[in-house]
Amino acid sequence: MTVIDATNLILGRMATEVAKRALLGETIDIVNVEKIVITGNRLSIFADYKHRRDRGSQTSGPFFPKNPDDIVRRAIRGMLPYKQAKGDLAFKRVRCFIGVPNEMEKAKLETIKQANISGLGTSKYVPIGEIGSYLGGKR
Repeated sequence: MTVIDATNLILGRMATEVAKRALLGETIDIVNVEKIVITGNRLSIFADYKHRRDRGSQTSGPFFPKNPDDIVRRAIRGMLPYKQAKGDLAFKRVRCFIGVPNEMEKAKLETIKQANISGLGTSKYVPIGEIGSYLGGKR
């Protein structure tokens, strides 16, 4: 089992790496998901996520999550063939947590170097936690 600390990781780059590992049979737990970032213009990111959330109705989908851990799981699901058996099993091997749960405090936390925001050199990004609270979810 791998525990990934997602602090200051870019969502898309982190999600592709996690999806690849999950398809290879690895069990992955992601902690601190509220600190994952999305790069780009702040206003356009908020408008995009608001549009995704408002699409459809309450009774018929598409249903888009508003909590940070669910937003990250949805991004990872989009990179998996989740309608096939292998993708469904891979998706079940991925768990996301807001903060660090008590049972994982002593675990060795790993990070993904190629997904770190500090290597990109940009100041235009928004943490997933802010997007979640903007949509009405928990932070």
